[in-house]
Amino acid sequence: MISTKLKKTYNYFIRIVLIIVSYGFIYRELFQKRDINELISAFTRRIDSNGFYLILSIVFILIIINWMIEARKWQYLLRKIEKIPLLRSFYAVLTGISVSLFTPNRMGEYFGRIFILEKANHWEGIFVTVVGSFSQLITTLVCGVVGAAFFLPGYIDLDKYLFGVGYWGIYFTAVVSVAFFLMIFFNISLFSRILDRLSKREWTKFRSHVKVFQSYTTKELTHVISLSFARYLVFNFQYYLLLKVLGVPIPILDSFMLTSVMYFVLAIIPTIALTELGIRGMVSIALFEYYFQTNGIFVDSLNIAVFTASSTLWLINIIIPAILGTIFVYRLKFFRR
Repeated sequence: MISTKLKKTYNYFIRIVLIIVSYGFIYRELFQKRDINELISAFTRRIDSNGFYLILSIVFILIIINWMIEARKWQYLLRKIEKIPLLRSFYAVLTGISVSLFTPNRMGEYFGRIFILEKANHWEGIFVTVVGSFSQLITTLVCGVVGAAFFLPGYIDLDKYLFGVGYWGIYFTAVVSVAFFLMIFFNISLFSRILDRLSKREWTKFRSHVKVFQSYTTKELTHVISLSFARYLVFNFQYYLLLKVLGVPIPILDSFMLTSVMYFVLAIIPTIALTELGIRGMVSIALFEYYFQTNGIFVDSLNIAVFTASSTLWLINIIIPAILGTIFVYRLKFFRR
């Protein structure tokens, strides 16, 4: 058994390491790999445009709304294993972002959150967090399929590539895909059975923790995915507002269509949070460039504006919360007394 004093020492040591590594990655990304001054100059060139400060104010307010929705979702899911206040859930979410910066597919987010729990089993905390993350992924996939169903027929000659299947083939595939993704989410209890069969018989404690997947009703899962959808609308709207303030003339529905396809592509590409920006920038530029070329619209410095919007969205929704999250790392308890 580890003594209480040694546990406290280990907790302090791990917290300090996490803070140092997080700030190291943030500094490297902002000041070595990216030129933060380019982002600032892109906005200063538009400072005299109508509604500049108002739009940016709304974008920043939406940061809080975005992560408060996520905090509420996690708090709601946690009720099955431990009840925590919304503010504590918010701290945990921010801390999770900090830890996720340097891990593949943001896996560190799970560990950044669960070690804020005081009573619940950490394995169950991970599985509960998986339910929330899975709901966000399903939302991204569903909206991406819907966005693609509008984008492909409108901007690509489908008969040329799909051997005459055309529009109805795309719509049918979209409906089937949406139904399939939703069916998987609302049958998430199957995860516990699959993991139960894959785990060894002697892992009795692990197998008991897996049963948390079975504790959610259809009504509860509907509430969870509705919160995920609300988050999805928030950061899509943020992207549209950033494009607007940077002078990209695009209707809001077309912006949502393109960003939903972009997020769909990002969702199926394995990334580390800090490398996601480059991929996000390339995908967004390709989509928006194709959209404007097809519509015969020339936009001055389009690539710069689109990349700036993508970079800024990533900066305000990942880096700023990650910096704030390091403040709450001291709450993490890797070793309980």
